[in-house]
Amino acid sequence: MRRRRMLWHIFPTYLLVTLPTLVAVALYAFRSIDRLYQNQLKDSLNAKAVLFEHHLYQDGDALPPDEVVDRLCKQLGSNIHTRITVILPDGRVVGDSLADPALMDSHGQRPEIRDAIRTRQMAHRVRFSDTMQEKMMYVCRVVHRGGKPLFVVRTALSLVAVQNALRDVYSQISLVAIIAILLASITSLHVSRRISRPLEDMRRGISRYAAGDMAYRLAIPDTVEMADFAGAVNAMAAQLQERIRAIVEQRNEQEAMLESMVEGVLALDRDGKVLSMNDAAERLLGVNADSVRGQSIEETVRNTALHGVFRDALNSTGPVECDICLRNGGERFLQVHGTVLHGADGQRIGVLAVLNDVTRLRRLESVRRDFVANVSHELKTPVTSIKGFVESLRDGAARDPEACERFLSIIARQTESLNAIIEDLLSLSRIEHDTESESRQIEMAEIPLAGVLKEAIEICAEKAAGKQMSIHLTCPSGVKARINAPLLEQAVVNLVDNAIKYSDKGKDIEVACHEKGDSVLIEVRDAGYGIERQHHERLFERFYRVDKGRSRQLGGTGLGLAIVKHIARVHGGRVFVDSTPGQGSTFTLSLPLRTGGAR
Repeated sequence: MRRRRMLWHIFPTYLLVTLPTLVAVALYAFRSIDRLYQNQLKDSLNAKAVLFEHHLYQDGDALPPDEVVDRLCKQLGSNIHTRITVILPDGRVVGDSLADPALMDSHGQRPEIRDAIRTRQMAHRVRFSDTMQEKMMYVCRVVHRGGKPLFVVRTALSLVAVQNALRDVYSQISLVAIIAILLASITSLHVSRRISRPLEDMRRGISRYAAGDMAYRLAIPDTVEMADFAGAVNAMAAQLQERIRAIVEQRNEQEAMLESMVEGVLALDRDGKVLSMNDAAERLLGVNADSVRGQSIEETVRNTALHGVFRDALNSTGPVECDICLRNGGERFLQVHGTVLHGADGQRIGVLAVLNDVTRLRRLESVRRDFVANVSHELKTPVTSIKGFVESLRDGAARDPEACERFLSIIARQTESLNAIIEDLLSLSRIEHDTESESRQIEMAEIPLAGVLKEAIEICAEKAAGKQMSIHLTCPSGVKARINAPLLEQAVVNLVDNAIKYSDKGKDIEVACHEKGDSVLIEVRDAGYGIERQHHERLFERFYRVDKGRSRQLGGTGLGLAIVKHIARVHGGRVFVDSTPGQGSTFTLSLPLRTGGAR
């Protein structure tokens, strides 16, 4: 059904009430005026007939001759502009003001004459005249003598003039009626607009409320009912504005809390479709909240374990916990806590899940397990060797001087190896403790790097000479950096020592230092065996060895590069390797250039 504005409901109603009333009044006026004119015309014709009757006939006198009657009819009819006819009871016309009586038909059967003779009273008729060929009104009076009709006097007048006069009156009445209709229409339109305009203003105001403009207020109309309604709407808008403000503040607080959380928060409805998620959940799941909102969890994340958490949480009476592993762009471990969401009526409307990223913890646990296993393995080897040779000495080998000397020499080497592992562990632990401790901070100073590198090379020079190697240093004297000299010296010593260990005799080693951008690069290049690329990422882990047999044979503890990595972190830098099997290796220690004071 087509809806219309209130104006077009009220305005036509007013017109439907006003127009028929005006039309009915006009029609009634037309009929009343027409009746009034005819009554006046009848009375006028009757009066003229009475006057002519007295003029023509005196009581007791006989009717004058026919020619006298006809002459009187013509004279008087001409003076009063009325047709006068005298008819005898037998219907013969003896006088007429407009025609020759001798040529006129008998009028005995004229309806008005018959009515007058029959009723013996005044009779009138409106009919078409055969003689005059027009519509006329006739009035007849019968003159009696001795109880018998003597003659009939008939007066008549054409209705054309009356109709013309009435037509003018009707035109004037119609004009007045049209003006009245126009005025009524204008008045109805004005009244309708006065009723509908406040409602239209209220509709526009409510539309602004629906659009969110709660600060807008409706104008108060003049009428009491409309004023009360507008006031109630304004009060409602004020209450809604206050409630919306409180809701928005609460929502902003909740959003700020959710967005500041490290944990991911994900909400689903009963059908498993995504309702909302915070930034952390987007990052952990690798999705975009706007694009997946309304999608099912199966479409959003391809992980059956996560799907099972939501199903279990929806059907459970308490919280559900589960650990899952995601492999979207890398392995990521999540700890999921799911709980059911209840609506205002207590019905279950969905599930809320909190996602904790425990990848780093898992990796730390893995590193810790590997560290414990490696430490145990590294310590077990020399301890087992020492224990075995001690038992051999106790079983009698001590009485053999040559065997005793050989066994004690092996025990001494294993003890030195064990001591080296312990020293490296203590050094690594000390560096980590000094870095992480808030009360102790490593002292830094901006000094030239050439002197530190020379001292590190001098420490390794004797060992290099034993393998017929030379260590070449390239370092401009102006290169400076904020460093802790003993720690940096230890890092360079470890890198040079590794270069000496894993290079053949006679292969020289190069140590270079130069600035690049906002960093200082210290490079240690050798021409040794080289390292396959698959080992590059794990090379700086504790106890990680590319070739365990060769490393132990050369006296390595597996902690030297891990110490270098931690020293680089202490200085805010990093260490990396570029190596190809058979072409040697280049270990680069990158340190930032700093010009501030010591910390």
